[in-house]
Amino acid sequence: MLSRTQDPTGARIPAVRRVFAGLAALVLAGATDAAAQTDPDWNGARALDLVAQARERRAVPRADSGLTSYRARATGYVYFYLDRRDSGERNLVKTDQLALDIFWAAPNRTKQHIVGMRDAASLPNNIRYHLDHLTVVQDEFGDIIRMGDGDEVRDVPHPAAPGSAAHYDFRLADSLSIRLTGRPEPIRVYELQVRPKEFDTPAFVGSMFIDRESAAIVRMSFTFTPASYVDRRLDYIRISLDNGLWEDRYWLPHEQRLEIRRQVPELDFPTGGVIRGVLRIGDYRFNEEFNDLFFEGRPVVAFPDAALERFDFEQDLHAEVEREGLGTQVELEELRRTALALVGARRLSGLPGVRLRLSDASSFFRYGRAEGARFGAGVVWTPSTTSRLEAEAGYALGRERASVGGAGEIAIDAALTLRVELFHERLRDMAPPSGVSGVLNTMHAALAEIDYLDPYFASGGQLRLVRHAGGPWSLGGTVLVERQRTARLAVSLPDESIVTVDDDSTSGFRPVRAIPEGTLGEISFTAARQPPAASARAWNTEVALTLGAWSGEVYLQPSARGEAEIGLSERGDAALTLRSAVGIALGSAPPQRLYLIGGRGSVPGWEYRSFGGDRFWTGAMELARDVAGPWVRGRVLVHAGWAGEAGSSSLPTDWSAAPTDGVRTSLGVGVGIVHDMLRADVSRGLGGGEWQLLVAIHPRLRDFL
Repeated sequence: MLSRTQDPTGARIPAVRRVFAGLAALVLAGATDAAAQTDPDWNGARALDLVAQARERRAVPRADSGLTSYRARATGYVYFYLDRRDSGERNLVKTDQLALDIFWAAPNRTKQHIVGMRDAASLPNNIRYHLDHLTVVQDEFGDIIRMGDGDEVRDVPHPAAPGSAAHYDFRLADSLSIRLTGRPEPIRVYELQVRPKEFDTPAFVGSMFIDRESAAIVRMSFTFTPASYVDRRLDYIRISLDNGLWEDRYWLPHEQRLEIRRQVPELDFPTGGVIRGVLRIGDYRFNEEFNDLFFEGRPVVAFPDAALERFDFEQDLHAEVEREGLGTQVELEELRRTALALVGARRLSGLPGVRLRLSDASSFFRYGRAEGARFGAGVVWTPSTTSRLEAEAGYALGRERASVGGAGEIAIDAALTLRVELFHERLRDMAPPSGVSGVLNTMHAALAEIDYLDPYFASGGQLRLVRHAGGPWSLGGTVLVERQRTARLAVSLPDESIVTVDDDSTSGFRPVRAIPEGTLGEISFTAARQPPAASARAWNTEVALTLGAWSGEVYLQPSARGEAEIGLSERGDAALTLRSAVGIALGSAPPQRLYLIGGRGSVPGWEYRSFGGDRFWTGAMELARDVAGPWVRGRVLVHAGWAGEAGSSSLPTDWSAAPTDGVRTSLGVGVGIVHDMLRADVSRGLGGGEWQLLVAIHPRLRDFL
């Protein structure tokens, strides 16, 4: 446990300075924080003296303290998950649970035995980890830091290695108190911040925490400069190593945390792959004798598979992720803030600064009745870790029109993000969510003339602020002004050239619902909770309040949605999911801001979006269990919905949508294939509905597919 007691240098960079640093980065690529470079607190006498003491302490053989050998037990987890940079959503792919016996003997011989290992996959994968992702760092990485057998990071000088003063700047940042388990009195340490003298070289960026009495390194929290990364797919690596004081004499490993994020280097896609590992070390036994041959051979040895599977773990495989989730860990979030303050406007990512951008899998190509075939592409420039600029353009062959857009984003601080967007001819849907991914909608439209969007087009801009309020919660505010235009049917007819068609009877598509055209302005506020991945009691919600103006009239729209997933077995092979959404429009809202329900995405078994009004409610209950897990999962489905009109807003009569006249319900069964990624459901609307067969993708994958 760390508690700040004083700041001897006043080195914390205020939020206002971070704002201006980020704004400067949007204009000057690779700009440096000049004020930080000339900060007189760097390389002060006290800071350099502490580094020298830590360097000397590391050079002293452990045997000089009376320690000739030790053995210990390490246990922990390694997770692989997909994260969304734009929303913070995390989808667990694979969990590994580990147990290791670690050994050390003077002068510096080490051995690690992997004695227990088990895993579970939540999504298909062929993940293989480097050995050092599964083992304990026993020597603080030595004088030269390497990771992934040198395939991820290599040639990084340790900040307390001989000659480190030639590579790094040091600053005394804080005096801290650390409370250690089993020790009544706190231990006093100094936080020593470290940055490279030459940013374009392989280097450490972060902090060392040094014991005031012994000059031993108690903690290292750090990341790397982009030049450190050998693998071009690496976005970042973040590491936190904690030592514990054992028998009041020996500073030895206690806990280590690791986070590695990768993406395709040429492509800016919302989703990245993250490896997160945590290992806790304890049960030390000291000064035992080992045979000289014990340390021969490979430094890490895994027991046979049968023995690994028989290991008796004290915790369940999913215990920690169910308790803590995959949200940002305190140690690594503090490291991120420190690193950003140290590098100013520079980039810390190992990915290229300029990349092709795909906001989702349909960005490059999509097909629908209002655009025909539409091709698009984008580019993103990331001048610093806290800022990015985006541009995109596309052309719809059926409409014979182009669409363009641009955005700028800046992280004002670690919790607050500002995003500004401008767009022209952007496709919008009247009643999101559509209940189908973009890829499946394109397939339905191209092959069966079924388009699940109710489209119109918008040109304008918006400004959005998002604050992460702590834990899984976030708060958002948006100001939107846009000119809205109606859509028309635009398709490629058989044996003819591409034309724009206004007569819906010439196509098998359902009619395009026309909207009144005009300028809309809105201010909206949201509070959202994103659930921890793989939690046995996961729930998420979003509550929104929108104040809008249209054609001289004002309207107010409160809405809410929520989902809860309850695990029904310890093995995670059965679950109950509950979903609900509600909304109401008060005042004179335009038709495109009202509500449409029915069919896919709301109440299956009824005609798609055949009901609507200025208020609505939907609910769903899903009971699922693995039949031949993880390949086949069966489900029982219950849906209900209601829509009505009671205010001054109403749906146009030619939309073929009306209030439900009571609650509409449906029952169904479904099957999920391959970790429930692909779903096929059969539902029947009760009391006058119809049979429907719906093929869909798992909701957690829908946004980017």
